[in-house]
Amino acid sequence: MKKNYILIVDDEPDIRSLLKDILEDEGYEISVAKNATEARKLRRQRRPDLVLLDIWMPDTDGINLLKEWSSDQGVLPPVVMMSGHGTVDTAVEATRLGAYDFVEKPLSIAKIILTVENALEADRLKSENVSFEKRSEKIAEPVGSSEAMSLLLRAALKIADHKKHFHKRSFGNRQRDLGTFYSPQQPTVARALRRSQCFRYDAGEP
Repeated sequence: MKKNYILIVDDEPDIRSLLKDILEDEGYEISVAKNATEARKLRRQRRPDLVLLDIWMPDTDGINLLKEWSSDQGVLPPVVMMSGHGTVDTAVEATRLGAYDFVEKPLSIAKIILTVENALEADRLKSENVSFEKRSEKIAEPVGSSEAMSLLLRAALKIADHKKHFHKRSFGNRQRDLGTFYSPQQPTVARALRRSQCFRYDAGEP
């Protein structure tokens, strides 16, 4: 089973070491960066599944780094912000920029583990939903130029045509008797295709 890859960005060596040890024990693959410059380099080399990002760092603070990443064309992985001097405004800004959560220092080991698990699960479900929507779009309409698809489409059109003539024959006399106009709705190609998948129609069959 593939391990989730987590990038830890914090200028405090003790915090980096502690988080690395804890999360490796939980079965994650870890890289650490002591500043924004190292974080950028590591992120370019490999997209992390999650980032633990400190807010207050010497070169570029975590909020500005998050803002930089959120403006990229690539998909932003879940980001959990960390700070010992956080404010409500900082947390709101981080959330607005796409952060998944905000945890305060001193860090709670149990909370970090739970937050990481929840963030990864939420991202997995989001990815599955996007993938499902893309697959649904692909099968919404028949697309293809193969011989099998051409035969299927012709069979569907035959069903639609037969259905139209059946309604005309069945209701034509009654329409004249009642002096009313009746025009049954012609089945769509999509409905006809579903039927053709349940019954076999060979090319050239009436």
